[in-house]
Amino acid sequence: MSLDGVYDEGNPFSLILQGKLPSTRLYEDEHTLAFLDIQPQSRGHSLVISKWSKARNILEIEDEALCQVMTTAKKVTTAIRKALDPDGIHVAQFNGAPAGQTVFHLHVHIVPRWEGGPLGFSAHAQGNFADPAELQALAEEIRARL
Repeated sequence: MSLDGVYDEGNPFSLILQGKLPSTRLYEDEHTLAFLDIQPQSRGHSLVISKWSKARNILEIEDEALCQVMTTAKKVTTAIRKALDPDGIHVAQFNGAPAGQTVFHLHVHIVPRWEGGPLGFSAHAQGNFADPAELQALAEEIRARL
């Protein structure tokens, strides 16, 4: 998908917000939702989305929504650091399929990194999903630090 287009109410993040798909939630307020990625790049890989903006990318998002998303990203990043003690934290946001975006609802990735571990992002492999019980236990550990 290019940078231009129409928001799809059937995208996975919209379906999570509509309660039609499950998620392992870390943090939620009136404007944003943070949850664990079901195809994590590392332990603790989390996503932050706006609950009200229909922006597909950073070129479309309202300034107010972007500030809300980034405020939540900082809060969750801080909790992940306290909970998991990574050596680094990769915060990323992709715009358009050629840049690596796969879900066209603006989102921010928070990916804890450890010395000697892989860098960068790899395409999500079909069927490479995290164990839901492990995600729930991890979410409890992170939520305790919020």
